[in-house]
Amino acid sequence: MSGQANMGRPFPSVFAGQRFAVMGLGRNGLAAASALIALGATVSAWDDSPAPCEAAANSGIPLSASLLDPPYPQALLLSPGIPHALPTPHPLAVRAGKLGIPILSDAELLFRAVRAAGSRARFIGITGTNGKSTTTALLAHLLNACGVPSAAGGNLGPAALSLPLLADGECYVLEMSSYMLERIDKLGFDVVMLLNLSPDHLDRHGGMAGYIAAKKRIFAHRAPGGLAIIGIDDAPSRDIAAALTSPVLRISATQPAAVWCDGDILREGSSAILAMREAPALLGAHNAENAAAAAAAALHLGLPRPRIAAALRTFPGLPHRQSRISAIDGIAFVNDSKATNADAAARALACYPRLVWIAGGIAKEGGIEPLAPFFPRIAEAFLIGRDAPLFASTLARHGIPHRILADLEAAVPAAFAAARASAAPVVLLSPAAASFDQFRNFEERGERFASLARGLASVEATPVRPPAGRAA
Repeated sequence: MSGQANMGRPFPSVFAGQRFAVMGLGRNGLAAASALIALGATVSAWDDSPAPCEAAANSGIPLSASLLDPPYPQALLLSPGIPHALPTPHPLAVRAGKLGIPILSDAELLFRAVRAAGSRARFIGITGTNGKSTTTALLAHLLNACGVPSAAGGNLGPAALSLPLLADGECYVLEMSSYMLERIDKLGFDVVMLLNLSPDHLDRHGGMAGYIAAKKRIFAHRAPGGLAIIGIDDAPSRDIAAALTSPVLRISATQPAAVWCDGDILREGSSAILAMREAPALLGAHNAENAAAAAAAALHLGLPRPRIAAALRTFPGLPHRQSRISAIDGIAFVNDSKATNADAAARALACYPRLVWIAGGIAKEGGIEPLAPFFPRIAEAFLIGRDAPLFASTLARHGIPHRILADLEAAVPAAFAAARASAAPVVLLSPAAASFDQFRNFEERGERFASLARGLASVEATPVRPPAGRAA
């Protein structure tokens, strides 16, 4: 992935003699179990579904449905998607609590492995409701482009424990979800970053207060003298910044701060870094916030401003985050499948004065009502997935043309036809909803959209042959 170090090396067997249990063998859990074995640990693993267990067995990972029987493990590594408290704790998490076995994130175990190997590599933790994946990849890109080897992962992927061993002064850049932050213990970040806060994962945290409390844990895990970087463009984040003791560095996409965007100009205080229009992968105010945060961390770590500017220009962006797939007859197809809530979709809608919108899936609390200020930009909306009727009800109240369709296979060509008919220059997939009703994840949803858009482009490019026997 973008931002991956070229100079990492394998770990020694720093967990020899230690036992770990791994519950949940999806992308993160399978990689973590394999890494723990490579680090010398004794591992037992399980998943409640047969297919992941089969994949783990084929990878040589020992399986056991009785993970917490004697001899007891040092820790339980619980897949981030498996709840340990709310809304209903997994039975294994309940048993771990009764036995006093800590439930940890693989980011915590990476930190312990790095320190046990004798490395003083730096740790940078990035959280927030939106933008953390882009900011993680962007900061790793800046570091590597400026000659500071780094490895990026965590919630973004790859799994933290699959990252290589870095040397003193090199940097781990970790995207930290609220789920991961609840499961760290000794991890000490040299730089912590909170980009923004808006309602998300409220069932998992028991409401907004619980969600904010989970995000705030990142500040309790600053290493001595560690820097806090906080976006100040939303009220909850501003309140946290005001309550923290120094050192705190404020960033903003719109207002004066330590690093901020003054219209199109990214600035450190009053000094210009670059014009954001020179960074084509960082379109929109939300990416101005991401760029400000990454640049603030890079400046703190000693990178020179001109080299930061040059690296911002060459950042390629991330898949499924406002990724331009193709254009047909001047109509661009934009894949923003990562927008799984209304706040993320707002950031995309704000970038286009006129568009055809594809949305829907499993709605988050509040649905799409917060997007009402952007509705006048929508020529027509095409709604898919479980909560399409809920979204349709909201759009109907605001008088926005819309149709409910079965799936992306129906929505993409219909959206293209609507864009042609209304002269809208963009077809935007920005679902404002989770994907699990029709897809395994947002990546699969975005890849399907991209495939359908490219298929339309191929059809449009195919010349029409005249009937046999007639002149062309």
